Amino acid sequence: MAAVFLSMFTIILIISSVVCSSNSMSVDYYKHTCPEAEPVVAKMVHKGMINDKTVPAGLLRMHFHDCFIRGCDASVVLNSTGKEKAEKDGGPNISLHAFYVIDHAKEELESKCPGVVSCADILALAARDAVALSGGPTWDVPQGRKDGRISKANDTLQLPFPTFNISQLHQSFSQRGLSWEDLVTLSGGHTLGFSHCSSFQNRIHNFNSLNDVDPTMNPAFAGDLRRVCPIHNKVKSAGANLDSSPTLFDNAYYKMLLQGKSIFSSDHALLSTSKTKALVHKFAASQEGFFEAFVKSMIKMSTINGGGTEIRLNCRVVN
Repeated sequence: MAAVFLSMFTIILIISSVVCSSNSMSVDYYKHTCPEAEPVVAKMVHKGMINDKTVPAGLLRMHFHDCFIRGCDASVVLNSTGKEKAEKDGGPNISLHAFYVIDHAKEELESKCPGVVSCADILALAARDAVALSGGPTWDVPQGRKDGRISKANDTLQLPFPTFNISQLHQSFSQRGLSWEDLVTLSGGHTLGFSHCSSFQNRIHNFNSLNDVDPTMNPAFAGDLRRVCPIHNKVKSAGANLDSSPTLFDNAYYKMLLQGKSIFSSDHALLSTSKTKALVHKFAASQEGFFEAFVKSMIKMSTINGGGTEIRLNCRVVN
């Protein structure tokens, strides 16, 4: 793990006075009320990683899915109640995991500083730590989010889907105040993780009336995916890593994209306009450039105002 911290590409971005005027956020929000907030979250992320190498990918995706629905308010962590299905039980979120890392961090923080640290802030900190502990950049996270009380499974249909084309992706991101560059940069989060066959089946079987396989895919790569994911796949766990180093936060995702080895239609879509393609080339050529852009885009995304109103005592239920 020491090697991860010593990565020559790791960027420590010090933001001494980041303030989001929309809800009075700052990077030292818990300096006096709960100074152990960040160390506790980092400890739990690290502990989770020791037991499960997929934890970082899970935490990064969880934060993304949280912020894209109702803003960053930890609504994705809430449990369903009775007939009211919550976000975590919506189709796109069924495969989310590592909720226990958030639970464990919250439990310890409640014992140290009761009713102070929001679940939404824990998610934001955990996503940062997941990236940093996987060899990526680190940054100071603006804090001061409040937790929301509403979580609806149907809202997950608003998430960007892996089958989206570039115009659908741009619309989804722009509705949340995110730019073209944010779109390409945050897609780089796919450097961590794994996808089940169902999310890319459309590219390797019955692609269109002329081609069974998406012709933009590297033929050998597509062949490997077809062997792992046959048309009538019955293996629920079958799928593929999102890039060649799925537990290391690096720029391999962009390199593979240019080689025709991207997994999702939404990944390949980044090559369909000159402005997004130029950014893919830039990030494939410079990991440092990608890291710098990722930090900026993550801070921007993680401060989408969720309009939360409380500090949950248990992240899975409203107070």
